[in-house]
Amino acid sequence: MNSYGDPQSARARARVPGPSAASTPDDDPSGYDERPAPDAYRRPAGGRASVSGSAPRGAASVGSASVAGRAPAGAGRASVGAGTGAVGARASVGGRASAGAPNAAGAGGRASVARAAVRPVSPAVGGGGNIDLGDPSGNGKRGSAQKILTKAAKKRRRTNILTAAAAVLVIMLGAGVVGGTYLWDDVDLPPQKTEAQTNVILDESGNVLARLGDQNRTIVPQPKINMVVQHAVAAAEDKNFYHHNGIDMKGIVRAAWNNFTGGSTQGASTITQQYARHAADLKAISYNRKLREAVLARKLEGKYDKNQIMGLYLNYIYLGEGRYGIEAAAQGYFGKSVMTPEGDKNAITPYEAAVLASIIKQPEPDPSGGHKGFDPNYNLQAAKDRWEYTMKNMLEEKWISPEVYAARKYPKVKPPSKGGCKTCAADKPVGMIMRHVNAELREMGISETEFQRGGYTVTTTINPEVQKAAEEAGSRKSDESPMHGKPKSYQAAVIGIDPTTGRVLGYYAGDDPNGTDYGSYMNGDGTGFSGRGQSPGSTFKIYTLAAGLRENISFDTIWDSTKKREGGREINNAGADKGTLCGGKIRNCDLETATIKSYNFPFYWIADGIGRDKVIAAARDAGIQHMWPDNGPMVDLDNTQATTWKKNFDNEVAFGQYHVVPLEHAEGVATIVNQGIRNKVHFVKSVKAVDPDTGKKKVVKSEKLAPKRVFDKDQMSNLSGVMSKIPAHAENTLRNGRSAIAKSGTWEFDDGKDNHTGSGDTWFVGGIPQLAATVWVGGAKNKVELKDNGGDMFGSGTPAAIWEKFINTVTRALDMKQESFPERVRTGDPNSQYANGVAPPPPPPPTQEQTPPDQSFICRIAPQQCQDGNGNGNGNGDNGGNNDGNNDNGGTNDGGQNTLPGVPGGGGTGPGVGGGQTDGNQNDGG
Repeated sequence: MNSYGDPQSARARARVPGPSAASTPDDDPSGYDERPAPDAYRRPAGGRASVSGSAPRGAASVGSASVAGRAPAGAGRASVGAGTGAVGARASVGGRASAGAPNAAGAGGRASVARAAVRPVSPAVGGGGNIDLGDPSGNGKRGSAQKILTKAAKKRRRTNILTAAAAVLVIMLGAGVVGGTYLWDDVDLPPQKTEAQTNVILDESGNVLARLGDQNRTIVPQPKINMVVQHAVAAAEDKNFYHHNGIDMKGIVRAAWNNFTGGSTQGASTITQQYARHAADLKAISYNRKLREAVLARKLEGKYDKNQIMGLYLNYIYLGEGRYGIEAAAQGYFGKSVMTPEGDKNAITPYEAAVLASIIKQPEPDPSGGHKGFDPNYNLQAAKDRWEYTMKNMLEEKWISPEVYAARKYPKVKPPSKGGCKTCAADKPVGMIMRHVNAELREMGISETEFQRGGYTVTTTINPEVQKAAEEAGSRKSDESPMHGKPKSYQAAVIGIDPTTGRVLGYYAGDDPNGTDYGSYMNGDGTGFSGRGQSPGSTFKIYTLAAGLRENISFDTIWDSTKKREGGREINNAGADKGTLCGGKIRNCDLETATIKSYNFPFYWIADGIGRDKVIAAARDAGIQHMWPDNGPMVDLDNTQATTWKKNFDNEVAFGQYHVVPLEHAEGVATIVNQGIRNKVHFVKSVKAVDPDTGKKKVVKSEKLAPKRVFDKDQMSNLSGVMSKIPAHAENTLRNGRSAIAKSGTWEFDDGKDNHTGSGDTWFVGGIPQLAATVWVGGAKNKVELKDNGGDMFGSGTPAAIWEKFINTVTRALDMKQESFPERVRTGDPNSQYANGVAPPPPPPPTQEQTPPDQSFICRIAPQQCQDGNGNGNGNGDNGGNNDGNNDNGGTNDGGQNTLPGVPGGGGTGPGVGGGQTDGNQNDGG
């Protein structure tokens, strides 16, 4: 039968244990045992004092202690067990007054707290010394020196003894309360606490962008923790940890004596009690808290074994410099992991383990000016003294050999990091991505609560070189940016995407990561929009063209710029002179020229002819999800139908009137760059978490690449063929003649009084096969009238310059090879039913050619011009008489040497490559 249920066994085995490792004045060289509240230096809550007992596992007892009384300490029968022992109380002071009613807690007999007689006695001097609360007998001895004590000395000693008696009385009464608490109070064993850990955010190269969370902590499984570390912590904090049952009576008595005699509030908590205090959030230093802590410690010992408790403790403790848990401390102070097996390269040594363990007692200075703590970076001598104490205990417990102890040398500790993480996102533009990371984690199924618990490592898609290029090109603070020197009311956004994957490689959306996200207008918490986006202007035409190509409209179709829309209103063409549109072809302008020149009229009529809903559908298919009408709420294109679109948007949607967010537009641009294959843009590449069983990080979530063709590849090659002419037209060609496609866009400034003057939004979008780039320049916070070099700003101005600098910087930094877009395939019907232009007039008839001179006459007066070419040509030359050739190519030999007008080249021996300059009435040699 278990001894918890056997009163005889409990009575026989009850004892007051030997010295505890919980920082007694005799064995702790620091002499400092007070632990301030956690707010003082982020120490886990509470002090270390506790009213509790300690006995061998299976027989923990709170017995009766007496001072010069009759009942020896430990002789009582009260057993505070783990749910199996009987708990009662019959403590009396000088009589039989009951301090607690007997009761049974589970099977077993009737254990009780024995009656403790507390009687004042005369102090002993000489051989006996003072009353020793650690002496189980409690009997002082009288020496001959008593005779020479003065009256004042006797009075002073009598006062001390009475104080001590009161302390023991309170402890004995408290022991009864422990029993009562265990049965009647609502002290429930808390669930195993989930410790908050740090979340680490990385760029795609593994550089730290951010560390999130209040506590720098990495949870590690106890079986993986090097035993030398576990033993060092026990040596420093609780030498008898592996022998007691969670509570330590001698430490409690010592702490109570100090507290009742005016000393500082002291603790005597075991490792189990310290964790119990943390798990139950018992923060205030009070005797009630200490009693509850003792109860919880006993319950913990009944549920978990020693190794489990040690693991819980090691993952919770604070060790200074913002490091929580033993793993974070080992990494911070020594750059090592506690999970590296002993003896392996880079494993924690016993000397390093002792340093870590010695910090636990007080990691940081007392803010009230007391002890400076045991962090060697700030109080080296005290840290060394505490380290010696820990090493000595490790030797005594045989956790290290005498040889290891003799060879001890205080190890070198890494200095505190200065300036924090140099690459971290705090207060930097790249910090803007955090709201997108949070939003995507929720989409992946990782709730905000889970993420806040920490322990995640998130690898983003951000490429450090592309990010740097985006910031340098777009930020006004960058000396190299075309934005440098612009008014503070101007703002840019630069977004770089890998079109083949949808990964956001670089994202500049403002200098303040906590301010407005000008790249997406996403709220700071990663939910919803903080703004209505911006008008994309003519850059939206790429979707109108995609929709038109779907309807078999050719770039050779002809359009009339003079045609007015319903109501007689003219179509604005960005201020272009009506008479010079399309080189004067105002009624027969081809779509290709109108696209390159960015005229609006064909696009309006395309939307009118095929239906504006098809234009919006093409934009949605490419990547635009949200659009804002001039007035009214946002329209979610993924969750609404064509009828809703037609109610909110008119035909001007075809050339970019209605607001979109740059990030979604960037996804659409990437789809066009990727020749009609869409990849959803995203910022999160993978998410890892620590496996609780192995302690190793494993991927729990990752990006899901799902490329989807949304536009015909031949039609996209046709579109790319036209867009490839725009960079040169805008005078923004890329370095080394790199192939690129682009589209500029500008939307007018509205002063709110129906005065549409100047430019309010300007864009330049496009890219190269490996990088889609979207640039917007507009007003910060509010719309402003944008100026460029004294005139109005257009997309082909500052935005195009930013775009060019961004791509050139990236291709140089990443040494990107030159790739070309697919060869153009011309698609569509030049005579499409939707085209409304007037057919151009026929070309003027060719003028009558002059009859060539008499060849024989020329040959007679200049025979050297008519030398035979020694052969017969094949007559395939271009130039003309009656027997014109069929194509450009002649033969391999020149048809003759004659160079005079109208003189045949002769008959070459083979097909001539050139032949004569004019054809005569016979076959040309070329």
